[in-house]
Amino acid sequence: MDRSRADVRDTYDRISEHFSKTREYAWPEVKAFVGSAGSGELALDIGCGNGRHVETLQQRVDRVLGVDVSRSLLAAARERVPDASLLLGDASRLPVGNDRVDLAVYVATLHHLPSRDARIASLDELARVLDPDGQALVSAWSTTHDRFDAPADAEIGFDTTVEWTLPGGETVPRFYHIYAPAEFRADVASSDLTLVEFEISSGNCYGTVRPASR
Repeated sequence: MDRSRADVRDTYDRISEHFSKTREYAWPEVKAFVGSAGSGELALDIGCGNGRHVETLQQRVDRVLGVDVSRSLLAAARERVPDASLLLGDASRLPVGNDRVDLAVYVATLHHLPSRDARIASLDELARVLDPDGQALVSAWSTTHDRFDAPADAEIGFDTTVEWTLPGGETVPRFYHIYAPAEFRADVASSDLTLVEFEISSGNCYGTVRPASR
């Protein structure tokens, strides 16, 4: 793991206890996606954090695998969803075989990867593990979010840090790549995925994707 990715891991290990307490409920966009998806045998949550979306996926499939780079967040997930399979892993090198996954969510994680190459590699990995008929929901923070002063028609996003404030006032910087919507579409198009649906919701890009024809 390179230094930048190790920084992401160390950051979330450091803030995991407080972060997990603020991430109690599944996002409505994830619930809507999972609710409209078909059933299957295996689902994957990339960047599963404390397991809140693992619980949602368990409603549709026989088995859920959660992957996260943070050992501390995985520990929280094991307490929350003890019947799920949870593995330490990197989104750019998923510990899953080819064509195994029927349903996946990759939310609030892509934007933490430190380079475009790494982000596209992670999308390629998602395509690799998805069954040819499988589908996934991918999300990332967008320049349309009201906390960012970006042109509405921006074609390219930007790198930034967003501070997490711990109890007591200590702040911990977190790396983000903020996606312009056109850039999000372009990165999916440059990967081994096909974009089926796209929307902006709550300042995030959301894409429903399938593997491109192989």
